[in-house]
Amino acid sequence: MQTAANSLHWAVDKWLAPTPAHPARVVRLCRSHVTGARYVCIEAQHPGGLLAIIFFRHDDGSWNVFPPQARRPSMNAERLAA
Repeated sequence: MQTAANSLHWAVDKWLAPTPAHPARVVRLCRSHVTGARYVCIEAQHPGGLLAIIFFRHDDGSWNVFPPQARRPSMNAERLAA
């Protein structure tokens, strides 16, 4: 479940610190063809120049600057018992 502390808005505020004079804007919104994970590229102007960060949507609904871990094949006790 997504909360305010893991929303895309919160992540953008944390990492890009946009202001009314230098707002952040969505540059690209995509879905990975391999994993199906969603990601968004957001940029904001800073004194040192333009800063762009890619945020990745995780299975729990949170947005992070690192991609979600790939799902790996796994076995459970039910399969082993058969």
